[in-house]
Amino acid sequence: MIGNKERADLAGVAMLVAEEAAMLVTSGYRSHPHADHKGNPHDLVTEFDRASQALLVARLSSLSPGVPIVGEEQSSPHHDRTGRPGLAWYVDPIDGTTNFVHGHPFWCVSVGLMEDDHPALGAVVAPALALRWVGWIAPEGASFAFRNGAPCAVSATAKLTDALIATGFPPVRDHAPTNNFDSFVAVKRAAQAVRRCGSAAIDLCMVADGTYDGYWERRLNAWDTAAASAIVLAAGGRITALAGGPPNYHIGHIAASNGLIHDELTGTLTGLCGETALT
Repeated sequence: MIGNKERADLAGVAMLVAEEAAMLVTSGYRSHPHADHKGNPHDLVTEFDRASQALLVARLSSLSPGVPIVGEEQSSPHHDRTGRPGLAWYVDPIDGTTNFVHGHPFWCVSVGLMEDDHPALGAVVAPALALRWVGWIAPEGASFAFRNGAPCAVSATAKLTDALIATGFPPVRDHAPTNNFDSFVAVKRAAQAVRRCGSAAIDLCMVADGTYDGYWERRLNAWDTAAASAIVLAAGGRITALAGGPPNYHIGHIAASNGLIHDELTGTLTGLCGETALT
């Protein structure tokens, strides 16, 4: 297991390469880039996704040689569903590509490191929002989370009725419950408000910095969540499967919160449908 100093150093590497990739992607922001469909009309990819991933892979390979890198736009493995022992980078060259294509500011570059399939550290850079988050979980007990260089922590909201919650919807939306529509209605009725902004990594980071009190989503990939999940945990938050058990970041049905509203949030989701659909 890598120690606190190594995690802090690698968090610096993650932030460095995320900043470099974000600068590259920013050159195409609001340029109406051409987008191809990745087998689904709701799932887009641009030349900037591909160029950003190429930069991330090259830089991480140079700065942390020997550590595997799993990214959204690489051809193999496209879907990493089983996890990996030891260290592995998970990178999303643009999280929120649909937003990016349309000129919406909620998109980011996400670089996370998992150790033995648990989030260890991550950096998320959202240049159009002028926001950067970084965090790492120290095995010695202390953890560190920052937003724009200042320490951040999850909110103190104690009731779901007072909570601002975030969510999202998968590219394939033709079947319940995985389309998340029924869950959205259920949580909307229970919470103060629900937001859907189109970037899982930003949503999770906004749980980490106390903007959101909770978040849930289905059918995510580890590259969507590895970095921001580490930041949530480092900021004092909690992450589980939708039914409340241990999360599987490769199946991607997860709930994150400040911890105080977590049982209410997962209880609302569990009450909606069976546990099989939530784990």
